[in-house]
Amino acid sequence: MEKFTTLSGFAAPLPMVNVDTDMIIPKQFLKTIKRTGLGKHLFSEMRYKNDGKLDFTFVLNRMPFKDAKILITGANFGCGSSREHAPWALMDFGIRCIIAPSFADIFFNNCLKNGMLPIVMGERDTAEMMREAHDGKEFTIDLERRRVIRPNGAPVPFPLDDNARHMLLNGLDDIALTLAKTAEIDTFEDAQKKTQPWLYPAPPPAAPAP
Repeated sequence: MEKFTTLSGFAAPLPMVNVDTDMIIPKQFLKTIKRTGLGKHLFSEMRYKNDGKLDFTFVLNRMPFKDAKILITGANFGCGSSREHAPWALMDFGIRCIIAPSFADIFFNNCLKNGMLPIVMGERDTAEMMREAHDGKEFTIDLERRRVIRPNGAPVPFPLDDNARHMLLNGLDDIALTLAKTAEIDTFEDAQKKTQPWLYPAPPPAAPAP
């Protein structure tokens, strides 16, 4: 997983509340288990017209927001079903950070597990940042110091627990975090085999050669 330390770029303003995962990536695009190729379907029902052409009234279809790395949106973002394809689609489009007053819990955790940073920001700060984003100004996300640097240079702190921050800074998913403890796991198992050998039955004999 790619490390997340600092991120600078345009922020796309999406002034909508209760954006659910079916809006983020509609159900008909959930047939794949690959994390790539979903970006073109992100917000499909809002990005495309009935004839399949781009709807340039939607923010992510316009410059400079089509190159946005940050999304600023309303409360309860990512509600609805728990599909992990939602953060996959956002990541594949190029968005690595979402700023909102609140998130659905499962979506929030799915973002962290996929290297994306969801930032919970107060309503007032979110509204002010959204106005600045409309002007096409760039933001910087400083995860090391847990702060958003607004276009005017003002830093705004955000909360994030130490474990989530550690995983993002070091590019660790749950599996990588476990593998980092391989030596400790091996030591534990070696000791347990001596005190509780019945937990480690001998493997069955190999089948005779034909």
